[in-house]
Amino acid sequence: MPERTIEFGVYGAQGVKGHELVARRLDGLAGFIVSPVTTRRGLLARLRYLTSSRRQLTAAREAGLTLSTRTIKAQLAGTRRPSSRTLRQIETAYRTVRRQNVARHLLARLNREGRGTRVEFHPVNQSAVDRPRQRVVEYRTLNVRNWDHIIAAWQAGDDTALDNTWIDEVVIDLGSQWGQYEYVTNIGFAA
Repeated sequence: MPERTIEFGVYGAQGVKGHELVARRLDGLAGFIVSPVTTRRGLLARLRYLTSSRRQLTAAREAGLTLSTRTIKAQLAGTRRPSSRTLRQIETAYRTVRRQNVARHLLARLNREGRGTRVEFHPVNQSAVDRPRQRVVEYRTLNVRNWDHIIAAWQAGDDTALDNTWIDEVVIDLGSQWGQYEYVTNIGFAA
């Protein structure tokens, strides 16, 4: 078994890298604003979140928000419509600040004072793979006790670090068949 899958899906297997599904699940647990930033409601909710206090505004500026206070007030009042570049900047700053604000609470819920959280691994979909090339890949569960590095990589938005941490600290604990779970159809956990 190679250290990492080199050419996933050559024979028709379908799946997603596990760390991407973990990031999506953590984003779901973070409770982001549902309305898109392109709608008036979504834009106002994000701007209010980013400007609710001096600490929030400072964090937003550190996350890359370069709008002046005057521009923010005009957008909140509805007298100025932001460009698509500004909308992307607001969305990026919002997600970064929200992750920073939620990370500590989420980490405590997932670690559960050392008891950890049960994670479900749903194997790749092999329905498009020819019968002789299919292999038996089982549904697996694992209790992850330490989420510190995973949450830190997610909070930083570092996809490479999240991938390495997920494989090196979690998936490897599945034993000698861990390579079969680098790509999966779903990763399930709750906090």
